[in-house]
Amino acid sequence: MIAPTPNPALFDTNGFLLDPSAWSPTLADRIAQADGLGELNALQIGLLHALRNEYAKRDCVTALSHVCHLTGQSADCMQHLFPNPRSAWRVAGLPDPGEEARA
Repeated sequence: MIAPTPNPALFDTNGFLLDPSAWSPTLADRIAQADGLGELNALQIGLLHALRNEYAKRDCVTALSHVCHLTGQSADCMQHLFPNPRSAWRVAGLPDPGEEARA
């Protein structure tokens, strides 16, 4: 089940932001809080920015280990900073990555 989100009209039925340009660090914090992740730390926010930058360049799901590398963290940083890749993608305010990526 998808946790309630701030302003549900901004999100699709799977809980992903419909318009990535509506994202802000404040909205990311609100999504994280609604998902039970608590307040985001600087490492998480840096990872979210890198994830968004890679999405903007490629317009697709990027290897999360690569995003970790870009932020100077170990290849498995995502596992330590978010419960799962879907959660990071959602908090980053990116659109639904598709059924295969959600699985």
